Amino acid sequence: MNPPHLLLDIDGVLIPFPADDGSTPADHVHHQVVPTGRSSEDPVAVWLNPLHGRMINDVITTRLLRPVWCTSWRQDAPELIGRLLGLPPFPYLGLPRPIITTSHPNGYLWKRDHVDAWLGGAPAVWIDDDFTSLDHEWAAQRTTAVAPTLLIQPDSYVGLLPEHLLVALTWAATLPDTRGAVTRSAVAKPTNRARDRDS
Repeated sequence: MNPPHLLLDIDGVLIPFPADDGSTPADHVHHQVVPTGRSSEDPVAVWLNPLHGRMINDVITTRLLRPVWCTSWRQDAPELIGRLLGLPPFPYLGLPRPIITTSHPNGYLWKRDHVDAWLGGAPAVWIDDDFTSLDHEWAAQRTTAVAPTLLIQPDSYVGLLPEHLLVALTWAATLPDTRGAVTRSAVAKPTNRARDRDS
């Protein structure tokens, strides 16, 4: 049996949203990137935590989860964000570019129908900051009727924390045909700042 997919968002997960005063987490480093279709004279500013690269690499080495980018960054996810974090290339989900004014046009995250179709009958843990209660209901129903499905929702102003990945690994290790125990040393320990922000 193949390991479950780890669907990984970027905005609000690896790139937290700025606070009301425009500040970003102190442990995130400023970068300028040029997404597909954008001029090099008009780059996009992003703030990334170098620790995230180490954390995700630690997850990859366990072989309990198969990472897949699930983000509106699409092909730029591995080329720009993944490269800056020192991650090996892994697949991205070819999401469409819908004309919408909200990320929940039908009351749930716009990506969900595309994710559901792409997953087929595969188990998955999906990390995204933008789920609604309908997404959580979908995950519960999918777990019962199709395959184990776990949603993890970081605070969009804090982003991904080590405990999120620990939850994902612990969940994956409990599924049939998975091997190995997961301990807290499997992912990087949180910084003091991360613990403070999460309290």
